Amino acid sequence: MRGDPNSAHDDGFDTNLSLGDFVVGERADAISPPAGWTEWRQAASWAAQLYQPTMLQSADARTEIEYDGRPHPVINLCSYNYLGLANHPEVIAAAVEALHKYGMGACGSPMLSGMTDLHRKLERAIADFLGREDAMLFNSGFGGALGTLAGLLRKSDVAIMDNRSHLSLRDGAVLSRSRVERFEHNDPSSLDEALTRRVGKRNLVIVEGIYSMDGDFATLGPLLDVAEAHDASVFIDEAHSMLASGANGRGAAEHYDVEHRIPLIYGTFSKAFGAVGGFVAGAQETIEYLRFYAHSYVYSCALPPSNVAAILKSLELSIAHPEARVRLWENADYFRTQVNALGIDTGASNTYIMPLIVGDRGRMYRLGHELRQRGLWVAPVDYPAVPEDRICFRACVTANHTRADLDEALNILEDTLVPSLLQKA
Repeated sequence: MRGDPNSAHDDGFDTNLSLGDFVVGERADAISPPAGWTEWRQAASWAAQLYQPTMLQSADARTEIEYDGRPHPVINLCSYNYLGLANHPEVIAAAVEALHKYGMGACGSPMLSGMTDLHRKLERAIADFLGREDAMLFNSGFGGALGTLAGLLRKSDVAIMDNRSHLSLRDGAVLSRSRVERFEHNDPSSLDEALTRRVGKRNLVIVEGIYSMDGDFATLGPLLDVAEAHDASVFIDEAHSMLASGANGRGAAEHYDVEHRIPLIYGTFSKAFGAVGGFVAGAQETIEYLRFYAHSYVYSCALPPSNVAAILKSLELSIAHPEARVRLWENADYFRTQVNALGIDTGASNTYIMPLIVGDRGRMYRLGHELRQRGLWVAPVDYPAVPEDRICFRACVTANHTRADLDEALNILEDTLVPSLLQKA
């Protein structure tokens, strides 16, 4: 059986190797992978089956994916559809209406080919929602974060980054050719040391509202105190916190009542908005500058109008129905409490994103197949995305999960993951 975790593991897959071992290495030419990569990937095919699954239905709390060559129903703990808006009938209807009016795509860069009135409406709506002077849209969440930092920072600047920062932020800082300093995750003392090393420089402190691998909030108050003591500006990436956190859905900054202390906010539309793309909001002069210097904006096609219409409707619904956000947090608190009661380590998670820490590559992949066979879809997270001793499954709870969904997921984890962890202990 192709998905059998016991037979599949006997095919020579070297669990001592990971993606981190093939970043550099001997190769025949510039477009060939490093030596050993192809053989390792072939031997790891049983593990690779857990990645890039084919979805056969929408990203709802329960969905269907292709597994072992057949349609397979699963409880979906892989989705960022935190408020269930990706499947909302009003969101879909708004997208369809815009599709009929504006067609498939914008068909050009916003700088030269323009954008629709819907795009302008969304920019204004995001700015007003966040209490900022202006906002601009990107057609990619990753590209927008990268483009914002690469567009703002220069060689004489310093990017001071949490060492758990998302790759889009790290790549943006590298692309800008600015100096990069790291500070220990959520550690104000480490941030103070990093800023002290770069005293007298133009420093930008870069944090995230919720860290996507650890599932924890940034400790914004203490970190902002340190940044302000050094006269450093602050940039926050609210990708996983926007719409889903804060009393009104304005993210971690609202949750901690520090919005007025953060001049530049980045967010994505691919999580709680249920769509795709990204945005940055801040002072009008900053946004106007980025429109000309953020290359991923200038040289990319504008978002499809149907996507923009869907985002506008998602924003409207999230404001009109705060009970969805309440339900999300109730589900998250319930699931985390029950998972921890089973003896499963969720690290520092205090949100709806939870690592289920396994700490062993081979064990994680074997369990991944077993969980999927049982109908539970959680994301396998391997090094270098997380440290090797923190290899885990990542579970994302949404507002649309019922208590029955969560209880069934817990039962599956108790039958599979818990005995394996006890055996390890």
